[in-house]
Amino acid sequence: MTIRLKRVYEPSSPEDGERFLVERLWPRGISRQALALDGWLKDIAPSKELRRWYGHDPRKWGEFRQRYLAELDRAPAALTLLLEACSRGTVTLLYSARNGECSSAVALRDYLERHLNPDPT
Repeated sequence: MTIRLKRVYEPSSPEDGERFLVERLWPRGISRQALALDGWLKDIAPSKELRRWYGHDPRKWGEFRQRYLAELDRAPAALTLLLEACSRGTVTLLYSARNGECSSAVALRDYLERHLNPDPT
């Protein structure tokens, strides 16, 4: 199982495996036909309120991450499709944020990896 991250503006590749857009809003400047997707998982993205509060401010990253992970804990059904895809092989989470280090896709990847490979201790 491999979970990759890729900005929506980067070209798709065979190494991507299954590709899922994990944003609540459709990315600007990309047609639905041009973006090779296996699914658009709006419900797995941060809530509208959390996204607005965060505003991609790196100073808020730690608090944003905690709040987003708490939202994911409260929405296990939204994760089902993504967890199943991860069990089949490589998955690429597509995001549109300019700062890839502080995007919700990073927090989501970490959350999925933690749930797919729980620490035995």
